[in-house]
Amino acid sequence: MESRLVGPGPYRATRLWNEIIELFRAGMPLRKHRCRFKSYERCFKASEAVDCLHELLGSNQNFGPEVTRDQTVKLLKKFLKNHVIEDIKGRWGKEDFEDDGHLYRFPPSSPLKSYPKKPSCGKEVIKFPDWNEPKAGTSQEHIPVKSITVNSEMWYKRHSIAIGEVPACKLVFHRELTQTNIEDIWKSMTLSRLQKVLGLDSLDEVLDTKLVNSKHIVQNVYNVNKQGIVTLEDKSKELPHWVLSAMKCLANGPSCSDLKQPTYSGFERDVFKTIVDYFGQMKEPLLTFHLFDIFVSVLGLLQKPSRAVEALQISCLLLPPENRKRLQLLVRMMARITLNQDLPPLSESVRTRTLIVQAFSRCILCSKDEIDLDELLAAKLVSFLMDNYQEILSVPSALKSSIEDHVVHLQRVQIKYTAADSDATLPPPSFCHQISTDEFEYQRATGSQEPLAALLEEIVMNKEISAKDKKKKLKQFQKSYPEVYRVRFPTPETEAMLFPEKTKQKPPILMWALKKPFQPFHRTRSFRM
Repeated sequence: MESRLVGPGPYRATRLWNEIIELFRAGMPLRKHRCRFKSYERCFKASEAVDCLHELLGSNQNFGPEVTRDQTVKLLKKFLKNHVIEDIKGRWGKEDFEDDGHLYRFPPSSPLKSYPKKPSCGKEVIKFPDWNEPKAGTSQEHIPVKSITVNSEMWYKRHSIAIGEVPACKLVFHRELTQTNIEDIWKSMTLSRLQKVLGLDSLDEVLDTKLVNSKHIVQNVYNVNKQGIVTLEDKSKELPHWVLSAMKCLANGPSCSDLKQPTYSGFERDVFKTIVDYFGQMKEPLLTFHLFDIFVSVLGLLQKPSRAVEALQISCLLLPPENRKRLQLLVRMMARITLNQDLPPLSESVRTRTLIVQAFSRCILCSKDEIDLDELLAAKLVSFLMDNYQEILSVPSALKSSIEDHVVHLQRVQIKYTAADSDATLPPPSFCHQISTDEFEYQRATGSQEPLAALLEEIVMNKEISAKDKKKKLKQFQKSYPEVYRVRFPTPETEAMLFPEKTKQKPPILMWALKKPFQPFHRTRSFRM
């Protein structure tokens, strides 16, 4: 059974859990073993299970080679607790699995986790803010949308520029946007971009958008220093000075000249333990509980690094400013420690990078409810963060520019074309559910060609314009809407029938035209004589 990449989307952790169980059951060799003078069929040693599962996770593109043997043992403990495996006497339910010679076997059927049922209310669409203040007691979500019948006259006015005429117009001044309006724009466009990058039809099942604070997004974008680190308005939420000093000591040590450091052996390990203890006592991870599913979904994009980086950039903008600042400082310190060749080893048995990932993974990402793959998923995300922290923890410039341009456009004076149709009394825009490409093409063809065909027929039958002007308008229409024009005039002959050629009478041949033209006078010899 081959592994497959589990992409972003709802219940990704559950899908990964089920896939690992299926791969482990299919790939684990089962043999006959003896224990205390008794033989047991179709079982395996604990150490053999660790070897098999560790190799499986390391070759799986959802996890990768950075999975350690210790993490594999912890996962097998959870397998035993959840009755994915049992000992040879049928006992399970405790996390007492060890990397030794004890014998285990698979139960008749390993339990796969079920997916929660989708809500019947349908997909929630990200709504853009409405600048018109609603009346008291009126819900913006239940405003009736008035249907508009588009006739040929309306299409003629809307497309009059394409056929050579410009209708009368007037200037419309939009009311000034408040800070709340701008924050709502940032939230709407940021979530819309995140949904597009993740490739999801909706964010409903991976994020509760009501918990996203629009003020946090704006503060994370604009309240930054020269290094791109968030500056907090509430100074009481800053990291303690002693923690910052300890982080700076490890990141720059042992050559940090502006700090008075002790010289005893093991000093760096004590400082590292102090930092780990401080971040480990936090009640909530830096990436917050309610954003857990979003960040787990991003892990499905790691095969496409550029998309994963953009998704993480946007997702980190949703964090509270104090969390984003702590994440910036912590990940920067972790990356610098791994690159610091002068720093003494922080462990005798574990590589520095592996130790750092294991020490800080849980304080960066974990679920509020106990999830069986928490540690593996967090370790993979933290490793990617360390490798790309400068880009991920910076403000996405493309998103910032697009939103700022949109705000400027809304504040700019608009041109409104006057007409007798319903343009002047259009209801507020309403955003519909996303449809497939085929359905969009069908609606575009059936919804726009009929009014355009009526407009073309009106031009053809209009006897008040000259043939020259009619040809000019038809040529412009053909250039703008070739498909509609081809339906009305499938062949050049059908087009030529609209402008029948008049028979021209040939002018009479004049007699003088047949005579030779006047020749100039030439002298001859006889004339001289």
